[in-house]
Amino acid sequence: MGDAVPTSVIVTGGADGIGAAIALRFLRGGHKVHICDVRADAIERMLADNVGLRGGVADVADKEAVDALVEEAVAWMGPVGVLVNNVGVGGPRAGIEDISATDWENVCRINVTGALYCMQAVIPAMKARRSGVIVNVSTASTRTCLPNRTPYVASKYALEGLTLNAARELGPWNIRCNAILPGIMNNARMDAIIAQRAEESGRSARDIEEDFLRCVSLRCRTEPEDVAETAWFLATDAAARVTGERISVSGNLEWEE
Repeated sequence: MGDAVPTSVIVTGGADGIGAAIALRFLRGGHKVHICDVRADAIERMLADNVGLRGGVADVADKEAVDALVEEAVAWMGPVGVLVNNVGVGGPRAGIEDISATDWENVCRINVTGALYCMQAVIPAMKARRSGVIVNVSTASTRTCLPNRTPYVASKYALEGLTLNAARELGPWNIRCNAILPGIMNNARMDAIIAQRAEESGRSARDIEEDFLRCVSLRCRTEPEDVAETAWFLATDAAARVTGERISVSGNLEWEE
C-alpha cells in the first residue's frame, strides 16, 4: 500500500482505545475504513464523531457475523487491502488450576479464533489480487509472561503463531502478516488498574504507576497512537519487505508481576 493510494481497511475492535487510534490513523491517511465492535453504543459514538468512518456491530468469534461484516465493508469500499485484528479480551485472573473451561474457551475463541475467521474472510480476495496486509495485535506480555493470566498470554502466543505461519503460507501471494506487541498502555483500563492497586495498598496512584514503569526501559506508558503509527507503517510500502515479525511497541517491557 502506498501512502497516496486509497486502500480499504478493516479494523476490529475499532470503537475505542488502540483500535480507534488505528482506524483514525488510516482515515487521516485518506483510506476507506470500516470498523466493528460488539458494543453498539461505542460504535455509534465513534461513527458520529468521525465523518467518513463506517462500521457496525459484530462478534468476531461468530463466523457468520464476520462474513457479514466483510461483505458489508466490501460493498461500499471495495476489496479489503488491510486487515487489523485488534479485538482481544483479557480473561480471568486465576491460577492455572482454577481456570474454568468456559473462561479458557471464551478467551481463545475471541483472541485467536476471531482473528482466524477475519483472516479467512479476506484472504481469498487478497490472493486473487496478489496483495494484502494483515496486522494482528498481540501483547508484550508474551515476552514477559504473566502469572495468573494464562488464558490471555497463551491465546496471544497462539495469535503470534497464527501470524508467523500466515506470513510463510501467504508470502508467495505477496500478502504480508505481522504482529504488534503493545506494552503498558496509557488508557482508562490501565488507570483503573492503578487506582485499584492504590486503594488496596493504601499507596498513591503515582507510586503504583512508578512501580509499573520501573519494568519499562523507557519509563513510559505506550500511547494508543504509538501502536497506530506502527500499524500504519506495516501497511505502507516502506514495510514492503517486512513480514513474519513480532514488533514490540512497549518502551521495552522488561518484566511484569
